[in-house]
Amino acid sequence: MTKHMFTAMATGIALLAATPAIAQQGGSTVTTATTEGPILSFSVSEEVRSRPDQATVGAGVTTTAPTAVEAMRLNAAAMDKLIAAAKARGIKAEDIQTSGISLSPQYDYNSRSDGQPPRFLGYQVSNSVRATTPKIEDIGPLLDALVAAGGTNIDGPWFAMKDPDAQLVGVRGTAIKAAEAKAADYARLAGYRGAELVSISEGGTVGGPVPMPRVQMMAAEAKSTPVEPGQVGNTLTLSFQYRLVR
Repeated sequence: MTKHMFTAMATGIALLAATPAIAQQGGSTVTTATTEGPILSFSVSEEVRSRPDQATVGAGVTTTAPTAVEAMRLNAAAMDKLIAAAKARGIKAEDIQTSGISLSPQYDYNSRSDGQPPRFLGYQVSNSVRATTPKIEDIGPLLDALVAAGGTNIDGPWFAMKDPDAQLVGVRGTAIKAAEAKAADYARLAGYRGAELVSISEGGTVGGPVPMPRVQMMAAEAKSTPVEPGQVGNTLTLSFQYRLVR
């Protein structure tokens, strides 16, 4: 073997020693640095709370009849009135969505002697819709109108932000600055000169629709149902990786 060949082999061994170790795991590649500093991983969360700019209410009707066909027919007529009442309060058709329809037989299990089957009562149909509106101040009158139109099942309201991501624009910079300070503190405590940013990934938890903080159904002759929207929260979570450097 010539001297030139020995030189080439030695160079290859030196390059191999300086190259990070690579392992294959289930089709993915994991690279382990052999000459670089340790990796510091942590997350920073920032919460933003603000007044909601939209609300959703649920309303429905339940009807019972001797036959399934008749129960469905009665329910359809009642739902037409309910949807019309929502539209009369300014709710757009595209903001009204059916959330559930159920049909089930009803039986009387009371006063049955041993061995006797339950008494058949008829069929019950429940139908409900959800209506979304940006008019927070109109939620109370809307609930009253839905009840007056024959609504027998009322849910919500749920409060939310139409564009929750817009809440987070101002806090991303705050989270990054907090991460820089935290990484620098870890580096100092561990005896390193500093920390270099390796990666950032974003995740978040939207506060989501908040069910009624306070809704009190009032008598027909009293004032509109009071509704307090309060505030909804949106949490930004950033995950960081820093490399500690000497």
